[in-house]
Amino acid sequence: MIDILQSIIAFIIALGVLITFHEYGHYWVARRCNVKILRFSIGFGRPIYERLFGDDQTEFVIAALPLGGYVKMLDEREGEVKQEELPRSFNQQSLGKRFAIVLAGPMFNFIFAIFAYWLIFVIGINGLKPIIGEIKPASISENAGLKTGQEIISINGIKTKTWSSAIDKLVDHTVNADVITLEVIDVNKIKQMITLDLSRITIDEMAEGKLLDVLGLSVIELKLPAIIGEVLADGPAKKSGLLKYDEILTVNGKEVESWNEWVSIIRDNPQNVLTVEVLRSNGIVQIELTPESVQSDNETIGRIGAAALEPGKLFESYFTKESYSAFEAIPKAIVKTWKMSLLTLRVLGKMLVGEASVKNLSGPISIAQYAGQSASIGLIAFLSFMAIVSVSLGVLNLLPVPLLDGGHLLYYLVELVIGKPVSEGTQIIGQQVGLILLLGLMSIAFYNDIVRLLG
Repeated sequence: MIDILQSIIAFIIALGVLITFHEYGHYWVARRCNVKILRFSIGFGRPIYERLFGDDQTEFVIAALPLGGYVKMLDEREGEVKQEELPRSFNQQSLGKRFAIVLAGPMFNFIFAIFAYWLIFVIGINGLKPIIGEIKPASISENAGLKTGQEIISINGIKTKTWSSAIDKLVDHTVNADVITLEVIDVNKIKQMITLDLSRITIDEMAEGKLLDVLGLSVIELKLPAIIGEVLADGPAKKSGLLKYDEILTVNGKEVESWNEWVSIIRDNPQNVLTVEVLRSNGIVQIELTPESVQSDNETIGRIGAAALEPGKLFESYFTKESYSAFEAIPKAIVKTWKMSLLTLRVLGKMLVGEASVKNLSGPISIAQYAGQSASIGLIAFLSFMAIVSVSLGVLNLLPVPLLDGGHLLYYLVELVIGKPVSEGTQIIGQQVGLILLLGLMSIAFYNDIVRLLG
C-alpha cells in the first residue's frame, strides 16, 4: 500500500512538473509576443483549484485529470474578440510568432531535460565500475573473447566509468544494430580490444531488460563475507554462542561463501537445528544454532538476531563517482539530451516499420510505477527518470500528428509554402484523424499497462 501511494505521489509530482514546464513554454513565448492568455491549465476536466493572476486576469487552473494541460489564448476562431484586443489575438500574429509559440512547449521539455542531466552530472553518479561478472558459455560475449574480471574502459573510444554509462552506450548502439569495439583491461592491467556485433539483439529484448542477458554478460557480484557483526541480546545467535567477528565457514557440512547465502540458509530453516562451523581468532569452533520463527509477508521464516560486519573499504575499489564541473556538465547534458531524443525517434521508427513491438509503449500505470521506483532509489534516479520522460514528451509533441504541437507546426510549414493558412475544413479532418491515432496509441499503452500489472 505504501509503495502504491509512493508511486502515485511521485507520478503526480513528475508529471505535474513536466506538464507545467511544457505549458509554461507556450505561455512565456506567447507573452513575449504580446498574445493575451485566457487560461493556463494543468490537467483536464473539472477544476480542483482556480485563481486569477496578472493584468489580463489569466485563469490558473489545476484540473482533476493530470494527464496533460493547455494554454488557452485569445483567438477569433474560438470566440468573439473585441476590436481593441484584435492585435493580441493568436490568429492575428505573424507566421513566425505563431510557429515560435507552438514550438516553445516541446523546446521547454528539452530545456528541462538538459537542466536535469546537467544537475545529475554536477552532483555526480556513484556507480559500480563496469567490471564483468560471469559470462554465459557459447554467448555473444564469450565468442567475442570477453572474460570474467575484465573492466570495460571504453566503447567505440568513449570512456565508460560506470556500468550505467556502459549500458547507456550499449543501448544506443543496439538500436542502431551496430558492430562496436570495447576496450577492456584485466586484473593484470593488460588491455585488449574486443568487437561485439549488436545486430543480433532485438529492440524488444533490449526493452524487456534482457540486453546483458542476451549478450551473455553479467555485472560482477560483490559477495559480502559471512562475518558476524552486531549480535542482539537474547536472540538465537547470542544464545548459541555466536560472537562478533565470527566467520561462518560451513552449515551442516556445506560451505558458506557469502553473507547472502548465510541469510538464505537462516530464512529457510525456522526452528531447525543447524550445525555451524565458525572461524575465530583461536581456531575453528562448532556450535548448534536454532533460528526462531517469525512471520514476514505471509510466510514463516527463520531469524537469529545478528547483522553482517560492516564491509568498511572492502569494496571501495569497485566503485567510482562520475561527476563534472558546472561548466563541463553543460555540453555533456546537451549531448545526452540530443542522444536520448534520437534514441526515442529511432525506437518509434522501428515500431512503425515493425522492427520493434508496440508492447514497449507505456501508459500512466507503468510510468507511475517507474516514478515510484526511481523516487525510492534517490534524487539522481528520479531526476534521470524525469529527464527521460521530458525528452519523450518533447519528441512526441513534435510528431506531425494533428492535435499535437507537431501537427500545428506542419500546418504552418504548409502555410509558408502555399502562402495562406490551411483551411479550417482540412484542420478539422486532421483533428479527427489525430484524435483517432492518439486514442489508439493510448488504448495500446493502457492495454500494455494492464498486461504488465497482471504479470
